[in-house]
Amino acid sequence: MTMFGETRTRVANRHALITPDGLVPSLLPGVSGAVVNVILSPGMGAGLTQLLLTFEADGHAELGGGEIESCAYVMAGGCVATVDGQEEPLAAGGYVFAPAGSPLELSRPAAGTRVTVFQKMFVEIEGLPAPDPVFGDAARVEGKPFLGDPDARLKTLLPEDPAYDMAVNLFTYQPGARLPFVETHIMEHGLIMLEGEGVYRLENEWYPVTAGDAIWMAPYCPQWFVAMGKGPASYLYYKDVNRDPFA
Repeated sequence: MTMFGETRTRVANRHALITPDGLVPSLLPGVSGAVVNVILSPGMGAGLTQLLLTFEADGHAELGGGEIESCAYVMAGGCVATVDGQEEPLAAGGYVFAPAGSPLELSRPAAGTRVTVFQKMFVEIEGLPAPDPVFGDAARVEGKPFLGDPDARLKTLLPEDPAYDMAVNLFTYQPGARLPFVETHIMEHGLIMLEGEGVYRLENEWYPVTAGDAIWMAPYCPQWFVAMGKGPASYLYYKDVNRDPFA
């Protein structure tokens, strides 16, 4: 039970834990019939935007376009995603990537559908073809043991291709499984806990986390996770990839 005036949310200069108890709706152009929570944004120093959309039955969203690319993951419920005229139904675990210049449309949602959306400014490389739209289902992606650990399995949702400067992955841990070392790297992360619980180390702080919590990790933020509790823990996360640090 949370006492009055208390929260697990913490916002530091180079990392943040955002818990559901303090979320406040925002109005976002192109979105109607949905509660919009801007979880992460450049306003906190992040290089990405992470949105949580909770739809009513008649909800609709048009996101991205221009220089902005978007990747949406359906956490619960279902909707129809459209990119460049291609239309696909997405159930829970379904996802879609819309490249820069291609708005992402989400329509015909079931009431209560929840969608996480990662967005960033696309970094173009001269002479390299632009990335293609992607539609997928996480249930059909093989979970591979992370660094040989069968109790920590990683699903890579977007193509591992230089054209893509965004990666979105799904990580699932059995109880007691953990990252094998404290990671420190150039990639920035936006993350949403999908199920289970555990402890996340961010820089020199240790945070209990559970389903619904979101995390921001700036480049070179030391990070480590261990799953705890009686069931698996899983999270969805974004990172920026495939670009020169000077780009």
